[in-house]
Amino acid sequence: MAVSSRDEDLVLLKGCLDNDRRLQKQLYQKFFKGMFQICLSYSGDRSEAKDILQDAFIKVFTSLESFNPNNSLEGWIRRIVTNTAIDYFRKKKRLVFLDEFPDEPDEEERGNFSFQELTNEVILFHIKKLPDGARVVFNLFAVEGLQHKEIAERLGITEGTSKSQYMRARNLLKKWLYEYELSKQ
Repeated sequence: MAVSSRDEDLVLLKGCLDNDRRLQKQLYQKFFKGMFQICLSYSGDRSEAKDILQDAFIKVFTSLESFNPNNSLEGWIRRIVTNTAIDYFRKKKRLVFLDEFPDEPDEEERGNFSFQELTNEVILFHIKKLPDGARVVFNLFAVEGLQHKEIAERLGITEGTSKSQYMRARNLLKKWLYEYELSKQ
């Protein structure tokens, strides 16, 4: 009988709470790649993303006793990683919300283009190019699934600012991905 992912998570959780270094390493390895991608999508810089991830995993390991085993371990870790990324930018005062983005496209400039075979790496590369504030709002809305009201509360901005940053980020991404597709033809 195969062990479910949930059962595996509970074994890892118990081992980590018992300070079993081997199981702590397994937990880290199990979630490292996905959580690093989240950090990278918020940061845009690999070195900075590693710092954020390290801080997040320290929080994970020091807060494991507060985890409710009825919930998803991955979801709980994801929330810590996301909050750590947001806190990182808040401390650095790097979240700047621009009224205009350089080279913001007009709607008719792109037309309707069907993005075929874009890889996650290509999309992430372009997300990393967004200004910090827009990138964080884009990730919270498009990736994490938060509503603009929640984003505004988390970031200390207005709901309108959240919506405008998301739309500008989305439009820039469409433009860059359109230009990327054209360059491949």
